[in-house]
Amino acid sequence: MIEVEGIHKSFGAVHAVRGVSFAAEDGRITGLLGPNGAGKSTTLRVLCTLLKPDRGAARIDGADVVADSLAARRKIGSLPHGSGLYPRLTARENIAYYARLCGLERRAIAGRVEEIINTLDIGDFADRRAKGFSHGERTKTALGRALIHDPQNLILDEPTTGLDVMATRGLRELIVKLKAQGRCVLFSSHVMQEVAALCDDICIIAHGKVAIHDSADGIRQRTGRDDLEDAFVAAVAMVEEA
Repeated sequence: MIEVEGIHKSFGAVHAVRGVSFAAEDGRITGLLGPNGAGKSTTLRVLCTLLKPDRGAARIDGADVVADSLAARRKIGSLPHGSGLYPRLTARENIAYYARLCGLERRAIAGRVEEIINTLDIGDFADRRAKGFSHGERTKTALGRALIHDPQNLILDEPTTGLDVMATRGLRELIVKLKAQGRCVLFSSHVMQEVAALCDDICIIAHGKVAIHDSADGIRQRTGRDDLEDAFVAAVAMVEEA
């Protein structure tokens, strides 16, 4: 479970996150939405322990992201916006290296990497160097790194951006499987069709604040809009008018 309580984060004069609070529960898919500059990426970086909040708190399965950041990191798998692969390593080597960083026993790494390769269906390019990978191949390899230590919580930042139809479909099916396994999945997306199809809960952020946090149906009802995209625009407008 991921818990966020009143976090604030500023960068100089820019107050990027202004008291954001929400929870993403186990066995559910939670969407974190918002227009560009709303504070989504900053919030995700706080949860991944890459940034320290100025105020407030966030916990990953009870581990505080500031006071116990190492324990929090062990409990999450993160797919950032931009894969950050080592270009001279193969997909298999990239995933195995991350397994070592996560503290997996050396004797168990090869078998676990093979399991991930089969799960993600990346055998065709598993032993090619990452330099020259397509966007979809980079994303799948980065997802393999995120899953290698079998985390309870997944944080995915726009995971389907740039993927073709088949790769997107396969990734969505995997996200649903992770939910069925009882994992907590938190992801950011700008694709409303994807959000409506996958998310149990949606947290919309605007101007660094939570505009609304509810199910897709609940958001439609509260904004008086039948279309989720229209409801999103209405929720953002409510913050702008406040």
